[in-house]
Amino acid sequence: MCLLEFKTREMEVRSELKQNIYEIFKDFITGITKLEELDNAANTFLLRFQQALCTFFFGFYWWTFSDLISYPPALLKRSPILTSSKFIESILKNNETRRLKSYVESGCINIDDAALSTRALHTSLSGLSDHLIKAQSLLSDLEHLTDDAALAIDTATKLSTQLDEESSDDLRQVTSDEENETVSFAQEPEVTEYATVIAVVYSMVKQNYVMQEKIVRSLSLKTSFDELDTYTMMWSLRPFVEDQIMNRAWKCIY
Repeated sequence: MCLLEFKTREMEVRSELKQNIYEIFKDFITGITKLEELDNAANTFLLRFQQALCTFFFGFYWWTFSDLISYPPALLKRSPILTSSKFIESILKNNETRRLKSYVESGCINIDDAALSTRALHTSLSGLSDHLIKAQSLLSDLEHLTDDAALAIDTATKLSTQLDEESSDDLRQVTSDEENETVSFAQEPEVTEYATVIAVVYSMVKQNYVMQEKIVRSLSLKTSFDELDTYTMMWSLRPFVEDQIMNRAWKCIY
Protein backbone atom coordinates (compact mmCIF):
# COMPACT_ATOMS: atom_id res chain seq x y z
CA MET A 1 0.00 0.00 0.00
CA CYS A 2 1.51 3.32 -1.08
CA LEU A 3 1.49 6.43 1.06
CA LEU A 4 -1.32 8.08 -0.93
CA GLU A 5 -3.52 5.00 -0.69
CA PHE A 6 -2.84 4.71 3.01
CA LYS A 7 -3.73 8.35 3.67
CA THR A 8 -6.85 8.13 1.51
CA ARG A 9 -8.07 5.01 3.25
CA GLU A 10 -7.30 6.49 6.65
CA MET A 11 -9.29 9.64 5.87
CA GLU A 12 -12.22 7.55 4.64
CA VAL A 13 -12.28 5.51 7.83
CA ARG A 14 -12.03 8.64 9.97
CA SER A 15 -14.92 10.24 8.10
CA GLU A 16 -17.07 7.12 8.32
CA LEU A 17 -16.43 6.77 12.04
CA LYS A 18 -17.26 10.40 12.79
CA GLN A 19 -20.45 10.25 10.74
CA ASN A 20 -21.49 6.95 12.29
CA ILE A 21 -20.92 8.03 15.89
CA TYR A 22 -22.61 11.38 15.25
CA GLU A 23 -25.73 9.70 13.84
CA ILE A 24 -25.82 7.40 16.86
CA PHE A 25 -25.46 10.41 19.15
CA LYS A 26 -28.30 12.29 17.43
CA ASP A 27 -30.63 9.30 17.79
CA PHE A 28 -29.57 8.97 21.42
CA ILE A 29 -30.33 12.61 22.22
CA THR A 30 -33.70 12.30 20.47
CA GLY A 31 -34.49 9.37 22.76
CA ILE A 32 -33.39 11.34 25.82
CA THR A 33 -35.70 14.20 24.80
CA LYS A 34 -38.65 11.82 24.52
CA LEU A 35 -37.79 10.32 27.90
CA GLU A 36 -37.71 13.76 29.54
CA GLU A 37 -41.13 14.55 28.05
CA LEU A 38 -42.47 11.31 29.51
CA ASP A 39 -40.95 12.15 32.90
CA ASN A 40 -42.64 15.56 32.96
CA ALA A 41 -46.02 14.09 32.02
CA ALA A 42 -45.66 11.36 34.66
CA ASN A 43 -44.78 13.98 37.27
CA THR A 44 -48.20 15.52 36.64
CA PHE A 45 -49.84 12.15 37.30
CA LEU A 46 -47.90 11.83 40.55
CA LEU A 47 -49.03 15.28 41.70
CA ARG A 48 -52.63 14.40 40.80
CA PHE A 49 -52.36 11.21 42.82
CA GLN A 50 -51.11 13.24 45.77
CA GLN A 51 -53.99 15.70 45.50
CA ALA A 52 -56.58 12.96 44.97
CA LEU A 53 -55.37 11.02 47.99
CA CYS A 54 -55.66 14.12 50.17
CA THR A 55 -59.14 14.78 48.83
CA PHE A 56 -60.13 11.16 49.28
CA PHE A 57 -59.40 11.27 52.99
CA PHE A 58 -60.21 14.86 53.87
CA GLY A 59 -62.40 16.29 51.13
CA PHE A 60 -60.69 19.69 51.15
CA TYR A 61 -60.04 20.50 47.48
CA TRP A 62 -58.87 24.03 48.19
CA TRP A 63 -56.22 23.07 50.73
CA THR A 64 -52.63 22.60 49.62
CA PHE A 65 -50.66 19.53 50.61
CA SER A 66 -48.53 21.56 53.04
CA ASP A 67 -51.73 22.86 54.66
CA LEU A 68 -52.99 19.33 55.17
CA ILE A 69 -49.88 17.94 56.82
CA SER A 70 -49.58 20.96 59.12
CA TYR A 71 -52.88 20.17 60.84
CA PRO A 72 -53.88 17.13 62.90
CA PRO A 73 -56.22 14.83 60.94
CA ALA A 74 -58.91 15.18 63.62
CA LEU A 75 -59.19 18.90 62.84
CA LEU A 76 -59.58 18.27 59.12
CA LYS A 77 -62.43 15.77 59.26
CA ARG A 78 -65.89 17.14 58.72
CA SER A 79 -67.91 17.25 61.89
CA PRO A 80 -71.13 15.20 61.92
CA ILE A 81 -74.44 17.03 61.69
CA LEU A 82 -75.82 17.73 65.14
CA THR A 83 -79.14 15.91 64.80
CA SER A 84 -79.92 16.35 68.51
CA SER A 85 -80.56 20.04 67.87
CA LYS A 86 -84.28 20.76 67.38
CA PHE A 87 -83.44 23.50 64.90
CA ILE A 88 -81.19 21.25 62.79
CA GLU A 89 -83.70 18.43 63.03
CA SER A 90 -86.45 20.66 61.64
CA ILE A 91 -84.24 21.75 58.75
CA LEU A 92 -83.45 18.14 57.90
CA LYS A 93 -87.09 17.14 57.98
CA ASN A 94 -88.25 20.09 55.87
CA ASN A 95 -85.47 19.63 53.30
CA GLU A 96 -84.99 15.90 53.35
CA THR A 97 -83.83 14.52 50.01
CA ARG A 98 -82.23 11.27 48.99
CA ARG A 99 -78.93 13.08 48.50
CA LEU A 100 -79.02 14.70 51.95
CA LYS A 101 -80.05 11.44 53.58
CA SER A 102 -77.21 9.61 51.86
CA TYR A 103 -74.80 12.35 52.93
CA VAL A 104 -75.77 12.02 56.59
CA GLU A 105 -75.77 8.21 56.55
CA SER A 106 -72.30 8.12 54.99
CA GLY A 107 -70.87 10.14 57.85
CA CYS A 108 -71.11 13.52 56.15
CA ILE A 109 -69.06 12.43 53.16
CA ASN A 110 -69.96 13.74 49.73
CA ILE A 111 -70.37 10.58 47.66
CA ASP A 112 -69.79 12.46 44.40
CA ASP A 113 -66.54 13.89 45.72
CA ALA A 114 -65.43 10.47 46.90
CA ALA A 115 -66.22 9.00 43.48
CA LEU A 116 -64.26 11.75 41.74
CA SER A 117 -61.30 11.19 44.04
CA THR A 118 -61.40 7.45 43.43
CA ARG A 119 -61.42 7.97 39.67
CA ALA A 120 -58.57 10.47 39.96
CA LEU A 121 -56.52 7.97 41.97
CA HIS A 122 -57.16 5.24 39.41
CA THR A 123 -56.37 7.52 36.46
CA SER A 124 -53.15 8.72 38.08
CA LEU A 125 -51.92 5.21 38.86
CA SER A 126 -52.85 4.07 35.36
CA GLY A 127 -50.93 7.00 33.87
CA LEU A 128 -47.87 6.26 35.99
CA SER A 129 -47.95 2.57 35.07
CA ASP A 130 -48.20 3.49 31.40
CA HIS A 131 -45.22 5.80 31.89
CA LEU A 132 -43.11 2.92 33.18
CA ILE A 133 -43.94 0.82 30.11
CA LYS A 134 -43.10 3.60 27.65
CA ALA A 135 -39.98 4.68 29.56
CA GLN A 136 -38.71 1.11 29.71
CA SER A 137 -39.14 0.79 25.94
CA LEU A 138 -37.20 4.01 25.37
CA LEU A 139 -34.46 2.87 27.74
CA SER A 140 -34.14 -0.34 25.75
CA ASP A 141 -33.58 1.73 22.59
CA LEU A 142 -31.05 3.92 24.41
CA GLU A 143 -29.21 0.85 25.64
CA HIS A 144 -28.91 -0.44 22.07
CA LEU A 145 -27.55 2.93 20.93
CA THR A 146 -25.04 2.88 23.79
CA ASP A 147 -23.88 -0.55 22.65
CA ASP A 148 -23.72 0.70 19.04
CA ALA A 149 -21.46 3.58 20.09
CA ALA A 150 -19.13 1.24 21.96
CA LEU A 151 -19.09 -1.11 18.97
CA ALA A 152 -18.25 1.76 16.61
CA ILE A 153 -15.23 2.68 18.74
CA ASP A 154 -14.11 -0.94 18.91
CA THR A 155 -14.49 -1.38 15.15
CA ALA A 156 -12.54 1.80 14.47
CA THR A 157 -9.73 0.63 16.72
CA LYS A 158 -9.52 -2.68 14.89
CA LEU A 159 -9.52 -0.93 11.50
CA SER A 160 -6.75 1.36 12.66
CA THR A 161 -4.68 -1.64 13.69
CA GLN A 162 -5.45 -3.40 10.43
CA LEU A 163 -4.34 -0.41 8.37
CA ASP A 164 -1.08 -0.28 10.29
CA GLU A 165 -0.47 -3.96 9.66
CA GLU A 166 -1.24 -3.65 5.96
CA SER A 167 1.15 -0.78 5.48
CA SER A 168 4.71 -1.69 4.48
CA ASP A 169 7.74 -1.24 6.68
CA ASP A 170 8.91 1.56 4.42
CA LEU A 171 5.59 3.32 4.74
CA ARG A 172 5.71 3.05 8.52
CA GLN A 173 9.15 4.64 8.46
CA VAL A 174 7.97 7.50 6.23
CA THR A 175 4.91 8.19 8.31
CA SER A 176 6.40 7.49 11.73
CA ASP A 177 6.86 11.16 12.54
CA GLU A 178 3.26 11.94 11.58
CA GLU A 179 1.95 9.02 13.61
CA ASN A 180 3.75 10.32 16.67
CA GLU A 181 1.89 13.60 16.31
CA THR A 182 -1.50 12.17 15.31
CA VAL A 183 -3.80 10.26 17.64
CA SER A 184 -5.63 7.15 16.52
CA PHE A 185 -8.90 8.13 14.85
CA ALA A 186 -10.72 5.98 17.41
CA GLN A 187 -9.35 8.33 20.08
CA GLU A 188 -10.13 11.67 18.45
CA PRO A 189 -11.80 14.16 20.83
CA GLU A 190 -15.10 14.33 18.92
CA VAL A 191 -15.42 10.57 18.73
CA THR A 192 -14.46 9.77 22.31
CA GLU A 193 -16.60 12.60 23.70
CA TYR A 194 -19.71 11.36 21.92
CA ALA A 195 -19.15 7.81 23.13
CA THR A 196 -18.37 8.90 26.69
CA VAL A 197 -21.37 11.21 26.98
CA ILE A 198 -23.68 8.50 25.64
CA ALA A 199 -22.45 5.97 28.21
CA VAL A 200 -22.63 8.39 31.16
CA VAL A 201 -26.05 9.83 30.29
CA TYR A 202 -27.52 6.38 29.77
CA SER A 203 -26.28 5.30 33.20
CA MET A 204 -27.88 8.36 34.80
CA VAL A 205 -31.31 8.03 33.18
CA LYS A 206 -31.32 4.29 33.90
CA GLN A 207 -30.82 4.94 37.61
CA ASN A 208 -33.50 7.62 37.50
CA TYR A 209 -35.94 5.16 35.94
CA VAL A 210 -35.22 2.57 38.64
CA MET A 211 -36.08 5.22 41.24
CA GLN A 212 -39.32 6.09 39.43
CA GLU A 213 -40.28 2.43 39.20
CA LYS A 214 -39.83 1.97 42.96
CA ILE A 215 -41.95 5.06 43.62
CA VAL A 216 -44.81 3.94 41.39
CA ARG A 217 -44.77 0.37 42.75
CA SER A 218 -45.04 1.67 46.32
CA LEU A 219 -48.07 3.93 45.76
CA SER A 220 -51.31 2.89 47.46
CA LEU A 221 -54.02 4.24 49.74
CA LYS A 222 -51.68 3.39 52.62
CA THR A 223 -48.93 5.70 51.34
CA SER A 224 -48.29 8.36 53.97
CA PHE A 225 -48.35 12.05 53.15
CA ASP A 226 -44.71 12.38 54.16
CA GLU A 227 -43.78 9.64 51.71
CA LEU A 228 -45.78 11.28 48.92
CA ASP A 229 -44.15 14.61 49.59
CA THR A 230 -40.72 12.97 49.33
CA TYR A 231 -41.69 11.08 46.16
CA THR A 232 -42.87 14.19 44.33
CA MET A 233 -39.74 16.08 45.36
CA MET A 234 -37.40 13.28 44.24
CA TRP A 235 -39.25 12.88 40.93
CA SER A 236 -38.82 16.57 40.15
CA LEU A 237 -35.20 16.81 41.34
CA ARG A 238 -33.97 13.74 39.40
CA PRO A 239 -31.09 13.15 41.86
CA PHE A 240 -29.24 10.73 39.56
CA VAL A 241 -29.19 13.13 36.60
CA GLU A 242 -26.43 15.76 36.63
CA ASP A 243 -27.44 18.93 34.80
CA GLN A 244 -23.83 19.77 33.95
CA ILE A 245 -23.41 16.54 32.00
CA MET A 246 -26.79 16.97 30.29
CA ASN A 247 -25.81 20.49 29.22
CA ARG A 248 -22.58 19.09 27.81
CA ALA A 249 -24.60 16.57 25.82
CA TRP A 250 -26.75 19.32 24.32
CA LYS A 251 -23.65 21.33 23.40
CA CYS A 252 -22.32 18.33 21.48
CA ILE A 253 -25.37 18.31 19.25
CA TYR A 254 -25.52 22.06 18.56
